[in-house]
Amino acid sequence: MKKLLNLTLAAIILAAIGITSATAQTNVPAKQPLPKLLDLGATKCIPCKMMAPILDELKKEYAGKLEVEFIDVWKNPDAGKLYKIQMIPTQIFFDTSGKELFRHTGFYGKDDILAKWKELGVNLKATK
Repeated sequence: MKKLLNLTLAAIILAAIGITSATAQTNVPAKQPLPKLLDLGATKCIPCKMMAPILDELKKEYAGKLEVEFIDVWKNPDAGKLYKIQMIPTQIFFDTSGKELFRHTGFYGKDDILAKWKELGVNLKATK
């Protein structure tokens, strides 16, 4: 009888811990998907090198509002195949659901990138 009581008590405690844990997890705000700028290039390509500081600025200035990613297709040729890259650098603009909205090849200036986002209906405001 005492063993059954201990097992029941242990089960109640474990259930309470599980409920508390599940409740705590639901109180954590879900990370909202962000629009994404994907730049596919190479670290040794001249126009790609010119893009690097622009991408860094965008990543810092629009943190939490825009995801910015660079993939070196010379080091990761599978990514080049996946995104059907024919020329580098290539910038791909994605909406929050991951749908491709626009693609540009060659150097693309910061003002042009921001203007394109606006044209696509994504109004970004710098965080800094």
